[in-house]
Amino acid sequence: MNSSTGYRLGKRAISREQTRKRILDASENLFLEYWYDDVSLQEIAGQAGVALQTVVNHFGSKGSLLAEVAARMSEQVNRQRDEVQPGDVSGALKMLVSEYESLGDTIVRFISLEGRVEEIGPLLTGGRTVHRSWVERVFSDWLPSRAGNDRKRSVAMLVAATDVLTWKVLRREQGLNHRETELAMRCSVLSLLEGFGK
Repeated sequence: MNSSTGYRLGKRAISREQTRKRILDASENLFLEYWYDDVSLQEIAGQAGVALQTVVNHFGSKGSLLAEVAARMSEQVNRQRDEVQPGDVSGALKMLVSEYESLGDTIVRFISLEGRVEEIGPLLTGGRTVHRSWVERVFSDWLPSRAGNDRKRSVAMLVAATDVLTWKVLRREQGLNHRETELAMRCSVLSLLEGFGK
């Protein structure tokens, strides 16, 4: 292969990657704003400035595209969660409620697709595993040190108190504002930690 052929192949790979990113960006914007069923591949193609067949060639199906978008969002969320130090209850709840303010409605919509969109199930399972691990890391000082029913129950209660669906109840169903929601979730968590007796 001569150098000009290599250059053309390199340019093609860059162009392909840029196209893929445009499609993902367009998909993320649409999935953040609308329900999955209300977004078509044709709309995604239009917003990305590419042909419908280009979207299909890159991702195959809308379900696969949604899975890619969800995985990309998860990476960003995980980076932010990693910044929370163990024992920092206020910092943890501030970060978490801010995350839910930005992505909570979308995550709730993703949850509603579980069982209907095959590709979303494994991502939600992974997200739940990550959330549980985060809870165990951030609140480790209050948790029973030995594995067993006490630890399992304590972790489960903290997972529920910090879950996106808890945020949804407080924020969307009970009408609390951002600050009130953060305060309510923090009070719930602190009450649990106090009850653990450490």
